[in-house]
Amino acid sequence: MNNTASMKSSTHSAFKWLRSQRIDSLNLTVEEYDHNKTGAKHFHLAADHPENGFLVAFRTIPMDSTGVAHILEHTVLCGSKKYPVRDPFFMMLRRSLNTFMNAMTSSDWTAYPFSSQNVKDFNNLLQVYLDAVFFANLDYFDFSQEGHRVEFEEPNNPQSDLVFKGVVFNEMKGAMSAPTSMLWHTLSSHLFPTTTYHYNSGGEPSCIPDLTYDQLKAFYETHYHPSNAIFMTFGDIPAQKHHECLESYALSSFDRQNLHFKVSDEKRYHTPVQIEETYALDSEEAINKTHIVLGWLLGKSTDLAAQLRAHLLSEVLLENSASPLRYLLETCRLGSSPSPLCGLEESNREMSFVCGIEGSDPKHADTLEKRILEVLEEVAEKGIPQEQVDAVLHQLELHQREVGGDRMPYGLQLLLGGLSSAIHYGDPVGLLNLDPALAQLRQEIKNPNFIQNLVRENLLNNLHRVRLILKPDSHLSTKRTEIEKSRLAQLKSQMSEAQKQTVVDLAATLTARQQKQDNPDILPKVGIEDVSSDLTIPQGKKAKVGNLPLTSYSQGTNGLVYQHIVIDLPYLEDELLAVLPHYSACLTELGVGNRDYRQTQIWQSSISGGISASTTLRSAIDDLQQTNSHFIFSGKALNRNHRALNELLQATLESVRFDELDHLREIMAQRRSGWEDSITGSGHSLAMLAASSGMSPSAALSHHLTGLAGISFLQKLDSSLENKKSCEELAYKFQQIHKRILSAPRQLLLISEEEHQSEFLQNLSQYWGQSSNTDSSTFTRLTLPKIQESVYQAWTANTQVNFCAKAYPTVPIDHPDAAALSVLGGFLRNNYLHRTIREQGGAYGGGAGQDSESGAFRFFSYRDPRLTETLKDFDQSVQWLLDNDHPWRLVEEAILGVISAIDKPKSPAGEARSTFYNELYGRTPEQCRRFRNRILEVQLNNLKEVAEKYLQPEKASVAILTNTARLEQLDGLGLTAYHL
Repeated sequence: MNNTASMKSSTHSAFKWLRSQRIDSLNLTVEEYDHNKTGAKHFHLAADHPENGFLVAFRTIPMDSTGVAHILEHTVLCGSKKYPVRDPFFMMLRRSLNTFMNAMTSSDWTAYPFSSQNVKDFNNLLQVYLDAVFFANLDYFDFSQEGHRVEFEEPNNPQSDLVFKGVVFNEMKGAMSAPTSMLWHTLSSHLFPTTTYHYNSGGEPSCIPDLTYDQLKAFYETHYHPSNAIFMTFGDIPAQKHHECLESYALSSFDRQNLHFKVSDEKRYHTPVQIEETYALDSEEAINKTHIVLGWLLGKSTDLAAQLRAHLLSEVLLENSASPLRYLLETCRLGSSPSPLCGLEESNREMSFVCGIEGSDPKHADTLEKRILEVLEEVAEKGIPQEQVDAVLHQLELHQREVGGDRMPYGLQLLLGGLSSAIHYGDPVGLLNLDPALAQLRQEIKNPNFIQNLVRENLLNNLHRVRLILKPDSHLSTKRTEIEKSRLAQLKSQMSEAQKQTVVDLAATLTARQQKQDNPDILPKVGIEDVSSDLTIPQGKKAKVGNLPLTSYSQGTNGLVYQHIVIDLPYLEDELLAVLPHYSACLTELGVGNRDYRQTQIWQSSISGGISASTTLRSAIDDLQQTNSHFIFSGKALNRNHRALNELLQATLESVRFDELDHLREIMAQRRSGWEDSITGSGHSLAMLAASSGMSPSAALSHHLTGLAGISFLQKLDSSLENKKSCEELAYKFQQIHKRILSAPRQLLLISEEEHQSEFLQNLSQYWGQSSNTDSSTFTRLTLPKIQESVYQAWTANTQVNFCAKAYPTVPIDHPDAAALSVLGGFLRNNYLHRTIREQGGAYGGGAGQDSESGAFRFFSYRDPRLTETLKDFDQSVQWLLDNDHPWRLVEEAILGVISAIDKPKSPAGEARSTFYNELYGRTPEQCRRFRNRILEVQLNNLKEVAEKYLQPEKASVAILTNTARLEQLDGLGLTAYHL
């Protein structure tokens, strides 16, 4: 029986098999099915992979900025027909061994993905997810909690002012605090004047309160139906098994509907458009804070050939400093750095290309636009050197082959990668199987006029172009606050006494509902008995390359090789240590030998998937005051380029140039912009770093190098580099660091497929076999002063919401109490903090956890409208634990969360990399298994013991990230204020 006949005969009766296509570069087969009764699509990526992934997605195409699709995404996860509990999504997070659980709203789709290595757990989650999306309760109180509502500032006092509350409302206040988000949404609103992308699908905070409950339900009824659904699965569970579940859990209850949601073609401009708008910047220092970008609307993203050509064009113009457009943006002196929006956006139905600068002034807009168009004209006239075009194609091939999974499960990465095409009725298989399209592109670029024609067609002759000037307005936040207050005051003035009482009653009812304990037995679960008995850890082989130690791992890397030079970090004076992360970042961006930095970047791109330099610092497993640290110089490449990768790594390490001062200045400006742009996205992490910075040397250094103190230092450093002498001084410091690193002891790490290891060992011997290793007895290693002090800090930045953190000094990872402290974090988050901080307080998130690297137990809130109330919630969660008895189930759920994180798989290379560095810092397989076993043995009394022992109020440190207007709310806390 041939494969086609076999697939047809084995297909579930409720589904129709359409095709199967093998993708050798990904080592999987894509199978496509239709559900007979409803027309629902199912794409299954059959792979020999135990981490199975699932998602169901709906085309959601809002035509306003009320955030209806986003709020609906939150609300459908708040109870369903089969699982009528208030919070099944977060309850399942605690009752699962998932490796990923989430829901997400894009500009034109909403998706619900999860993954798990445990088949029982996978099926549990599948039942809950399917019931949630197809049989949602959509309770009005959940809409009020997750979306928006009004409450009196003093809930029981109708005489007090009204305020807006809601999880999504505060989430989007936080999201829209970031200038980059404002830039993207403002540009999109003009690039797309008539279609769904004109609107903010996440919701504009000023528009979210316009959404009614009836509108939410109507959107659900018209969009959340199998006829508008796309199912995607990945892994070793056969498609037929999925079909049995999909049919019995959901699809059999529906009939086909004539649903064909589609984004229409955008109306095209006949002449370029110039726009000037403002964004909120809570700083009096608004000079040179303007963003100037040009955006073009291109063709349909479902045309794979057109998408690849557009991607090639974007990378040829912008990939690195050798690319003509990026070189202009970096060196034009009209702004501080290229815009973070630079590049191709291909997930919408019609693609867009953006380039521009940030840190500029509106007066430079005409000059910048003129110079950008001149560069494009020059490329259209003269073309691009063939080696640069070939290098971009090389990067596409490498990206296609690399097996990811270190941040998001590999299978879900593939599913989400193909989803946008499926949403727009395209072919996701083409996006996954790029090899044929790349082969065609290789032929096309042989035409000497190929790039020139792309530039003319996509950009120069394309009149649908928008120039956006986005200026800072230091008064805009205040204006928006006043408008919101005025809106609420007017609403209150129009309320009758009965309506005011309704608001009071709603708040009381919602609070009572949030405190209600649902019956958890309604939901399926896994337990400790379902946990794997052992932890899978790769085994490395020890060898020597000359006199350098080598550790190699044989992993299924799908044609890639990963290599690290691991160097003991030498002693550095404070002034050198302060610039260490910037030295690391600059090292691979500078010229090497006779090559300048532009030539070097072409060299890197042509043979590697990137080289990088970084430092690691970790505490000893039994003593927080003792640290060990290394400088890591690494690269990855296709197998055929391993020899060339070694040549590149060796030359860079031995012959890097620190004399390109102008470029050094450009790199630092770009780093400053990137770090500043990241503040509102990672505010909780930055606040936790600050709060724990007095608890161990590693925590202190992290805060001062890459935390809030590090951002402040970089701002001052970057400003000083306007002076050439300061640039020379920085380059000199980098040289001093580099000399010491070159003279430090080193070792090698190699990760590749087994069959290539002998060849790669020969390459290593050729390039590193003659390296002499420093005598460790004469080498002075970096040591850090001991530290144990409390921290009380308030940091202000450009944010509409707050990030709160409180930390307590605890113990290192091998201490017997570390396990209970790790479980305690999940216990407090699951059963107290989630309710008080997120549901009642309106923050997007909050929780607690043990960080055994810094030796700190840390509480946090994320995108939080409150400040002091949240700090009190942190304290009250501990008291709640100590004052009450708690069922074993809650402890077990917290244990499962920790075990799930420990057992979560990484990419094949990531697994080996993690094992190597764990062992380097004393986290041997024996220690890792010992810690995991201790987690499984934790009891409720252990949680109370460690809480009472370590979480004592007088030992707490506090750090808050907020805005200047909110600082007065922190009076009495004794916090020292710092401004970014």
